[in-house]
Amino acid sequence: MNSGARCLLGPLLGSPAVSAIFSDHGRLQGMLDFEAALARAEARAGVIPARAATVISAKCRAQLFDPTALAEATARAGIPVIPLVKHLTALVAADDPEAARFVHWGATSQDAMDTGLVLQLRDALAPIESDLARLADALAELAARHKLTLLPGRTWLQHALPITFGLKAAGWLDAVERHRMRLAVLRPRLLTLQFGGAAGSLAALGDRGLAVAAALAEELSLTLPDIPWHTHRDRPAELAVTLGMTVGSLGKMARDLSLLMQTDVGEAFEPSGEGRGGSSTMPHKHNPVASAVVIAAATRAPGLVATLLAAMVQEHERGLGGWHAEWIALPELMDVSSGALAHMADTMANLRIDADRMQANLEITQGLIMAEAITLALGPKLGRLAAHERVEAACSRAMSEGRHLRQVLAEDAVVTAELEPQDLDRLFDPHNYLGATMTFIERVLAAHRK
Repeated sequence: MNSGARCLLGPLLGSPAVSAIFSDHGRLQGMLDFEAALARAEARAGVIPARAATVISAKCRAQLFDPTALAEATARAGIPVIPLVKHLTALVAADDPEAARFVHWGATSQDAMDTGLVLQLRDALAPIESDLARLADALAELAARHKLTLLPGRTWLQHALPITFGLKAAGWLDAVERHRMRLAVLRPRLLTLQFGGAAGSLAALGDRGLAVAAALAEELSLTLPDIPWHTHRDRPAELAVTLGMTVGSLGKMARDLSLLMQTDVGEAFEPSGEGRGGSSTMPHKHNPVASAVVIAAATRAPGLVATLLAAMVQEHERGLGGWHAEWIALPELMDVSSGALAHMADTMANLRIDADRMQANLEITQGLIMAEAITLALGPKLGRLAAHERVEAACSRAMSEGRHLRQVLAEDAVVTAELEPQDLDRLFDPHNYLGATMTFIERVLAAHRK
């Protein structure tokens, strides 16, 4: 994760802040924070001497460890905690040989790795939740400002009915708010201590095991679970699924925006700036850079989520391979998700809207977009099927003759017998065919304000 390619592409495809949290230094510090807190908790519970806890805690600093040497030892040991604890013990012994006896007392390697991961996840959730809130605020502003900004609604990429851009933004916002709620609900389940000892029974600590676990959870400000969860991986899997859905919704926004940005459509645009969205050969280009990054994230995320789901099938009291598969997949998913969120939050906060182009595009089919409104107005008088067939025939004639649908309908004696000219004027005004749009927008905005 620290390769030259990662550094080159990191700011584009990921999140520098989250990447730093899951760097080698961050991973080591997470495990060392567990070891320091374990020593303090065991001292509080009377399991080890207080001085030993002080000395151990002082040595639990990632800068005292050589990541390259640990990586080489990990390749032999199969897990980084083994060489880490060995080196930590040596560091402590150099100052206090007696204290060194109590390093990693009563714990197992997975306790250190899982709890260290949970601490990293807690740090990484902060920018993700912040950017989700920022994105929600930007979408709410767009929904409110463009409640009545008309544009073509599109189904199967074809003009369908008139809608407003506020309705489109409210749909995006509604999804974002659901993801915010999912993250809030899973937080206490996710940020949970892992501490069970070798086989999940805390047998090595005798009758002090539960007291140490409670003190350890308090030291780290984590939820104390009812039982250790070494091979029950629903917690990281739940986070992965939630992030996967979140990135999927971001990808939907990015797809919409990139389509709106097409030269032939030209209704909405990502913010421009020096060096942003250009071409190496075509000076006129303004490419949807953020959308490309977010769609790339939405393409990568499902595979990473699948890895976390597949890793749930683990053996007895310690997983063989499934657990190991999480070590890279979950940090990468966090990085991808955070990067996509930051791009989309920045983009929506500075989105440019061309309302005139939206209105012009609404009219390019010369009234055809209002065909359903005409059909429903004629339906009670002619019958639904007869009205549909009559308007469909008028649409075909309008397209073949290059004329406005209203002109064609005005020449149809059956239609004019039922609809006065002022009725046709009203029916061809898209503002009169927005249904419950305003109510939907207000509902979403009210929920956001709460």
